[in-house]
Amino acid sequence: MTQPLDLDAEYNNRARVPEFADIVARWKADADAYRQSVHGETNVAYGDDPRQTYDLFHTKDDQGGPVVAFIHGGYWRSLDKEHFSHLARGLAVHGIPVAMAEYRLCPTVTMAEIITDAVQFALHLHERTGRRIIACGHSAGGHLAACLAAADWGAQDMPDDLVCAGLGVSGLYDLRPLIATEINTSLGLDDAQAREASPLLWPTPQGRRFEAWVGALESAEFRRQSASLAACWTGAGAPTLYHEIAGANHFTVIDSLGQPTGALTMALVDLARAA
Repeated sequence: MTQPLDLDAEYNNRARVPEFADIVARWKADADAYRQSVHGETNVAYGDDPRQTYDLFHTKDDQGGPVVAFIHGGYWRSLDKEHFSHLARGLAVHGIPVAMAEYRLCPTVTMAEIITDAVQFALHLHERTGRRIIACGHSAGGHLAACLAAADWGAQDMPDDLVCAGLGVSGLYDLRPLIATEINTSLGLDDAQAREASPLLWPTPQGRRFEAWVGALESAEFRRQSASLAACWTGAGAPTLYHEIAGANHFTVIDSLGQPTGALTMALVDLARAA
């Protein structure tokens, strides 16, 4: 008899990657070194809460196109922008500024409030810079990047293409499977809330390019999440690309974003040029 899918095992990336603590420590060391070596505006407030801030990394050869808004992961309950500053390094070589966002976390706030934070961040960044935005994020941040790509900006009296493109790395686009996992002890989602917070179930964004990337060594569920988004959005008239990075797990999958010729960097460069 076929056994039910073990969703806790599928979504527990720390258990799947025993060296995760060393990887996160490396992120923090690289991020701290990068912030000390470049010009950036740190802790710019987009709201009143101490976590409603972002760091904006400028470039010496600014191309004047979209700004990349990067949103970190941590299952909406941990980590901060200071772990990821170094991921702006690759794009800086191409003259693309990067804003690294922080947001309030569960269980202090709800998932709906975190999505509101992401929207508020994007609105503030656009109004401050006058630029369109390419939304990018890892894991939980990939979910929020897709939310920004699928948002109805015209309904907020903003340009329809305020977010002109997006790229999710190991994102979560349908939150319903998380209800039965340990993760939901922090998220507190019921079926209705999970549906409301799932960009896969929102109206398909028309006229916006989105790419769903994932590590080839990730769980079947994480690969399915990205493949499902690509299939559903493409099928509904918004061609969405799906990519697997060979040899990458859930944590190493974002390494190429810090490299000037890395696969993720070049994908974002292409999105910026096409915008």
